[in-house]
Amino acid sequence: MNTDNIIVQVSHLTKNFNNFTAVDGIDFAVHEGEIFGFLGPNGAGKTTTINMLTGLARPTSGQIAYLGADYTKDIKRAQPLLGIVPDESNLYEELDGFENLGFCAALYGMPKSEREPRARQLLEQFSLTDAGKRPFKFYSKGMKRKLTVAAGIIHQPKILFLDEPTTGIDVASARQIRALIRQLNESGTTIFMTTHYIEEAERLCHRIAFIVNGKIIRIGSVPELMQHVQQDHILQFTFADAVQLPPDVESQFPGCAVSRLNENMLRVQSPQPLPLMPLMQFFEGRSMNVLEARIIKPSLEEVFVRLTGVEAGEMKKDKEGQKK
Repeated sequence: MNTDNIIVQVSHLTKNFNNFTAVDGIDFAVHEGEIFGFLGPNGAGKTTTINMLTGLARPTSGQIAYLGADYTKDIKRAQPLLGIVPDESNLYEELDGFENLGFCAALYGMPKSEREPRARQLLEQFSLTDAGKRPFKFYSKGMKRKLTVAAGIIHQPKILFLDEPTTGIDVASARQIRALIRQLNESGTTIFMTTHYIEEAERLCHRIAFIVNGKIIRIGSVPELMQHVQQDHILQFTFADAVQLPPDVESQFPGCAVSRLNENMLRVQSPQPLPLMPLMQFFEGRSMNVLEARIIKPSLEEVFVRLTGVEAGEMKKDKEGQKK
């Protein structure tokens, strides 16, 4: 990652829809060679931001610059720099893989002498050589996703926009897509990606921005973001039966925050080391049969929940529900 070279600079970017502000004066920069993650709950403004950055929506106000040049009023001029992979495939069902890639390359003005070798190269790189001869409509979800990524980089863009690259595909295909993202980045492609999977962002991204209600509330590398929770001590208790929060637990253990994860699980969190045996005795004394007590290592998910107030699991379920 080249921290001296800024490939995308966004300043005071705003998008209004009638009386609703979808994106509210956000500022951020993406450095050349990095994977920049954009995370937030449904309706936070992620896709609207990508649409403005790629010319699918016009900003109400603010500025978008690529490589130091202002493209706000005419993003189309920046198209040679940009690769775009939407969350739903935009390829043609009746065309085969090779034909789809060739068609996309032609849209970017690549001559036939260049686009055909490039299409064959990508089909081989993405393990789609055989599938390249079959109509796109017969592809699995994972294969469709891979070909859509290949189409997004057919013209070798400086920056690739990925909107939910692994949502709705099987585990093996998601693993392949993540490996491809790493390979593309290692070969020099700057990547801007949205995802509902916190662990995916933690694994892939150099820096992450959290957006909620159209506002960016924090930007940083994973280690920088983790500073907000790494001093916390967390115990998670699983009970034999459904439980409610004991009303006196926080008064009995000052400084502890206790939350109910589901009907059988409680989490106790504190900036100080937690007393396991007194907590066990407290629960047992209230006829709460503890099956398991686990020490939880703070994760990026803890940061996300703390900053946004949104449970990461709920965000993931919402997105997957939309895909069904």
